[in-house]
Amino acid sequence: MALSTAILRAVPGAFILNSGIGKLGMDPQTAGHMQGMAAQGVPPLGKLTPEQFAKFLSYGEIAVGAALLLPFVPTKVAGLGLAAFSGSMVSMYLRTPGMTEADGVRPSQDGTAVAKDSWLLAIAAALVLSQNGKPAKD
Repeated sequence: MALSTAILRAVPGAFILNSGIGKLGMDPQTAGHMQGMAAQGVPPLGKLTPEQFAKFLSYGEIAVGAALLLPFVPTKVAGLGLAAFSGSMVSMYLRTPGMTEADGVRPSQDGTAVAKDSWLLAIAAALVLSQNGKPAKD
């Protein structure tokens, strides 16, 4: 695996894994609030109970983070997992009122924290397009 690919996997992998571990045992009120926002981007998430959503989110983040960190997981597979995760975050950002400026793209003050997940989507694209763990040739 190329060093550049290892970095693209390790940094978001560690961050996402830590985030998922931090969400284990989330209280129902916090889960309900997060679920309301998440359902803006991925409407089927609104059908879960807050407890189900909390487990889905924490286990999902742990799985994506671990897949990125474990070198035996193929780069394309880890990249696809990251793409699904970050794509849902970007979808939530674009669909949630108040997160963007009037143009619907640039982040508002409230949307800046979520808009940064577009970087994760770019990292996912780089991983998916890589060739056997080596950066894609232009």
